[in-house]
Formats: sequence, structure tokens, C-alpha cells
Amino acid sequence: MADVKYKRVLLKLSGEALAGERGYGIDPETVNSIAAEIKDVYDLGVEIAIVVGGGNLWRGEAGAKLGMERAQADYVGMLGTTMNALALQDALESHNVPTRVQTAIEMRQVAEPYVRRKAVRHLEKGRVVIFGAGTGSPYFSTDTTAALRAAEINAEAILMAKNGVDGVYSDDPRKNPEATMYETLTHKDIIEKELKVMDSTASTLSMDNDINLVIFNMNTAGNIKRVVLGENIGTTVEVK
Repeated sequence: MADVKYKRVLLKLSGEALAGERGYGIDPETVNSIAAEIKDVYDLGVEIAIVVGGGNLWRGEAGAKLGMERAQADYVGMLGTTMNALALQDALESHNVPTRVQTAIEMRQVAEPYVRRKAVRHLEKGRVVIFGAGTGSPYFSTDTTAALRAAEINAEAILMAKNGVDGVYSDDPRKNPEATMYETLTHKDIIEKELKVMDSTASTLSMDNDINLVIFNMNTAGNIKRVVLGENIGTTVEVK
């Protein structure tokens, strides 16, 4: 194994990251380029688990605002994350990266049901594991899923790959040119300063389980690999 900072990581991808420039749906070319980035990290011998969002296909909160029952709207979103997971699995396997999809809602014809010990075994055997269908329960975001699964598989860090954002800023850099980027933060900082890194449930779960976060721009080629190798990019949220 190369000299890496993190040996087992959980990569959190937003659904929008798979949509490319269109901003919705699944863009095969974009998914393929993300898979190539993950392949570079896989080749370092790093154990990789992935949680992918579903915002490119559906958002439960938006459905609820349009009159759907929130729980039902969230279940639709969970199916969206599974569609993304299967698309990413296909792209990774086209790069010769063995990949398993595990879902929190059983759909045995297309994916394995989520079993923690089995997921860890896959990682140990050198397979990438993609977790689909969120936590399996409504009202929980895929950020919360990432924090939960990272704790369950004993990941050393959650890599939060952001779409076009370099890290965590004091304010929205697109609206406020004076906004500054933080290089390091603590989980407590995020909660106290109300920085929108992840929702409060996910932040608290990460803090309580001593999980490091690295927030970085995934639109820059090679950034996932740079983070794993320990280069100082984006914002690192450390356990203090």
C-alpha cells in the first residue's frame, strides 16, 4: 500500500454530482469520470465505501411541500439513491473495480441487503461497497447515512465530495466576496457556528463517534486521491 493518510474511508457523493452539467438525472459520462477518480484511490490499496445521495432524481422535502406525505416522499428518494448506486457500480466495474451495492431496503434482485459484517468483509477483500436507500428510514438524510455507516464500518474519515465548493466558508462565497475558507474546524465549531456542512443529526453523530470529515471540491480532477494521500486541500473537521 502507498503511504496514505486514511486506509479506510467513506466517500459521500451528492446525487447532483452524478448529473453533470444538466443538473438532473444521471449523466453516464460524468459517472464514468467519477469512477475513474475512485479507481485511482482504489489502486493505492485504500478500502472505500460510498454513500450516494439522490437529489439529482428526487428530494423528499420537495415532494412533501407539493402535498405528498413526507415519509412516502422519502421512500421515493431512497429508491433514487439506489438507482444512483447501481449506475456508479456499473461504471466502477467497467474500470475493473469489484463493487457491491448494499441497500437498507431489501431488493435482492438488484443488490445485497445491508449487513454490517458482510460490508466490512467486502472491504477487507478489496471490494468497493456502495450503500443505497439511505438508512432505510424516512426523515434521515444521506449525510446522516454517511455518518452512521462510517461509524459502523470504523472508517477513519468521511470524505465529503462537494459540487463546485472548495471547502467550508464563513459565508456563501458566491454572495459574499469577503467570505473566508476554513482550513480546519472541530465538530463543535460546525454546530455552534451553524455552518452548513451537513445537517445537525449527521454532525452530532460524527462528533459523538469521533469521525474526521474532509470537505473538498470534487470537480477538480485528482482531489479524492490528494485527500487520501494527506494533502492539505479543502476543510478538515477534526476530532479534538
